[in-house]
Amino acid sequence: MNILVLNAGSSSQKVCLYEITDATVLNQAPQPLWEGKINWIQDKNGAEIEVKTATGAVLQEYIEGDSRSAHFAYILHTLTHGATKVISQLSEIDVVGHRVVHGGQDYRNSVVITEDVKNAIARLSTLAPAHNPAAVEGIEAIAQSLGDVTQVAVFDTSFHSTLPDAAAIYPGPYEWVEQGIRRYGFHGISHQYCSIRAAQILGQDLDKLRLITCHLGNGCSLSAVKNGCSIDTTMGFTPLDGLMMGSRCGSIDPGILIYLLRQCDYSAERLDYVLNKASGLRGISGVSNDLREVIAAREQGNERAQLAWDIYVHRLQAGIGSMLASLGGLDALVFTGGVGEKSPGIRQEACTVWEFLGLKIDVVKNQQQPIDVDIATPDSAVRVLVIHTQEDWAIAQQCWELCKINN
Repeated sequence: MNILVLNAGSSSQKVCLYEITDATVLNQAPQPLWEGKINWIQDKNGAEIEVKTATGAVLQEYIEGDSRSAHFAYILHTLTHGATKVISQLSEIDVVGHRVVHGGQDYRNSVVITEDVKNAIARLSTLAPAHNPAAVEGIEAIAQSLGDVTQVAVFDTSFHSTLPDAAAIYPGPYEWVEQGIRRYGFHGISHQYCSIRAAQILGQDLDKLRLITCHLGNGCSLSAVKNGCSIDTTMGFTPLDGLMMGSRCGSIDPGILIYLLRQCDYSAERLDYVLNKASGLRGISGVSNDLREVIAAREQGNERAQLAWDIYVHRLQAGIGSMLASLGGLDALVFTGGVGEKSPGIRQEACTVWEFLGLKIDVVKNQQQPIDVDIATPDSAVRVLVIHTQEDWAIAQQCWELCKINN
């Protein structure tokens, strides 16, 4: 079965093709046959196209024009033509899986996309405005290019549907509960994959582990995972809650918002922009939403970059502490995402504060760009894992399993 996976962002679209058969070992992530990425350049009338195949073929181009559907059609064209060709025709694609950030209360498992499902994803765009609209665009682009191929929605919120009410319900008026205002949590595909992979690396039963998974990228969230289920997480009703992020503020006093609305004449649109696009590392440092650039500025003595680092670390440590309280103990701390996988300094800072629990990080291993390995010392009471998240493969797995059930 050929499964095409779309992972949509607000300014990019990642696409990859997997081939899965009954002989495929589903708990091991294979290299995709083909993978592509469209980067839409802000303030430019065009897109960067990057494609590579498992056999080493590479394509990089800049495409003029502002038609996202045309860009998408072009990247699909490279599946069947030129040096990056891996299939003879697009009809060889059996199913298409989409990462959908917000599924609301109604979608707690992966589902085959119907018109009703697509419309529901569109309605939920108010809760994930940077992502759900892009997912809808991808669904419609696939329908245009591949016709009535089976499409599947895999929701980032699904893994957190096991949150107990005490963790999920906000202490506002009870009417909020009836209106669906609650903690949904996000990055669920990544948190679930990393939990399963952690158990494999440790050679232990996931149903007996207490894990804290730290997905740290431009967006950041933690999940407390007990017996394979998410029981607490830092993101909330929207992906804006929780940790300090690249350009999102994370948790703040809601009284600040009331103050800005009353005293500074902020509109809802201005608040949305400031909280989502002009806060976090970017807002504090004044340098960038990219932690690498903030670190470089910090090393050159930039005081605002140092402050951004300090706040980021403080919020991360505090978040881990809150997850510890929910778990009542810890077997492994897991780092993933662009920052979690590539920043030894952040891992070091996140771990050092828990030495009183017997957690000991191996400083040498931590610096060696570890992937899917334990970087704790042999005598550490808590294992520390760095795992390369494989969201696309996790989506392909869920498509395969859903199609097997439906057939």
